[in-house]
Amino acid sequence: MSDRIIPIIDLRALNTASAPLAPSSNDSDGTKANGVLSDTLHRPLHDLRISVTDRCNFRCVYCMPRQIFNKNYAFLPHPSLLTFEEITRAAKLFAAHGVHKIRLTGGEPLLRKDLHKLVGMLSNIRTPAGTPLDLTLTTNGALLAKKAQLLKDAGLNRVTVSLDALDDGIFKRMNDANFSASDILHGLDAAHKAGLEPIKINMVVKAGMNDQQIIPMARHFKGSPFILRFIEYMDVGNSNGWNLNEVMPSRDVIKLISGSAPDMQLIPADSNTDIANIINNNINEATAQRWKYRDGSGEIGVISSVTQTFCHTCSRLRLSTEGKLYTCLFASAGHDMRQWLRNGTADEQISDMIAQLWHQRSDRYSELRSSQTTRPDKIEMSYIGG
Repeated sequence: MSDRIIPIIDLRALNTASAPLAPSSNDSDGTKANGVLSDTLHRPLHDLRISVTDRCNFRCVYCMPRQIFNKNYAFLPHPSLLTFEEITRAAKLFAAHGVHKIRLTGGEPLLRKDLHKLVGMLSNIRTPAGTPLDLTLTTNGALLAKKAQLLKDAGLNRVTVSLDALDDGIFKRMNDANFSASDILHGLDAAHKAGLEPIKINMVVKAGMNDQQIIPMARHFKGSPFILRFIEYMDVGNSNGWNLNEVMPSRDVIKLISGSAPDMQLIPADSNTDIANIINNNINEATAQRWKYRDGSGEIGVISSVTQTFCHTCSRLRLSTEGKLYTCLFASAGHDMRQWLRNGTADEQISDMIAQLWHQRSDRYSELRSSQTTRPDKIEMSYIGG
């Protein structure tokens, strides 16, 4: 196999956007300063992912490979990061537009100092219907044992934890930072004790690297309080050297688990349909497709972001660490919301620009992806979260 050169572009320095936004004096384009929004494909805005740091204590091969994110890599200086007050102000405006779920991401969000204070501030926000936001957090779990109770007390509802293997040799090769699986398992136990539930565990499956851990992971968490989810290896960013041949389709994961032992047989969680029916029809209407064990001892999920795309139901907007808005995980350009928050722009004007941005949205990268797909300017996942 010939060496592959991976082009790296620091897109954080670019302030390009797919369309210029400016306050408008009317709503002739169908947008409103407040109220539920719909994009060009009739998808509503319901979810906001907020990256609170671009730093991470892991160097996962599929996200922040060490050869790129090494000691010489220039992470964002602290003044570039949105403050907790700026994040909270933005979140209030998004809630007025129909956002009811906020997920805090990174990098590794637990590296952000005093994160529980931000959680407390966000927990006070209410939707137009008067209900609290669903506050969640995605973490690698290494610091969770120390911070789970503090986050719960501040108002965090639940967590999703990344764990790619139980075998320490494989796990350490995946995270490339010498963390053991036991570190993450302790964090999971602490989150369970604190009541940050339901707790989901995400395993990114990279064929030839950790696919032999699928059955041990499924067996370990079967009958536990945790929901294990298997994620297809994605071409996020430019630095992970993604190859379609390293993607293990979710349908193969289901077949593998279900055929491993009589007590591991799976059926769709919402019916008694035979396993072959949904696999052969290649159907996926949600981000995670849920499967339950036939013996009733729990469930798993699969996220088929490559083989069974779900762009047509995507309702997510992403706010980067330094305040840029991205309408797609695979975007190459963002809209600078930080300047709106810091230059005296009124809330009503910012709200109008949010409406314009979502109204113009037409992203569906995953539906158009192929084995020949190359876009050397996608933003890195560690910058905008998963």
